Amino acid sequence: MADKATPPNDLTSTLNLRQLRAIPQQVASDELYKSLSSEQQEIVAKLPKGVGILLVLKGAGIGGRYLLDADEIKIGRDISNEICLDDITVSRSHALISKKDSYRIKDLGSLNGTYANAVSVKEAEIKAGDEIQIGKYHLTLFVGAA
Repeated sequence: MADKATPPNDLTSTLNLRQLRAIPQQVASDELYKSLSSEQQEIVAKLPKGVGILLVLKGAGIGGRYLLDADEIKIGRDISNEICLDDITVSRSHALISKKDSYRIKDLGSLNGTYANAVSVKEAEIKAGDEIQIGKYHLTLFVGAA
C-alpha cells in the first residue's frame, strides 16, 4: 500500500538586485591618473608626499574632493563630520579614516555598510587607487608621491 503523498518542502528566497555591486576593475595607478581631468591631475600632482585626497569619480557628488589632512577624519551625513556626504544612504556617523603608517577605514556601525573595492569591510587598510563606497558615493584615494 502506497503512503499518502506529502508535498515537497520547497524553499523560496528573494534576491534583492540592488544589493549586487560591480567589482571595480583594478586599474594601474598610471592609467587611473591619466583618466583624471587636467584640473584633478594638477591637484593630485601638488599633493605633499604621503598626503591623501579622496576624489569622487562616479556616483553621487561627482567632482567632489576631500583632502585627508588630519590623523582622523569622520565621514557621515551629519554636518559635524569632517566629510559631510548629504544623502539618506549615508549614516549620520558612517565611517572613520585614520592615518598612522598607512590609511585605514573603519565602519562606525552604519546601516548600509562601508565598502573598499566593492567588498564590505568593518575595518581595512586602503591604498592609492582604492575605491571606497559610502552610500551612493564612490570615492577614490590618491596619495601624493612628490
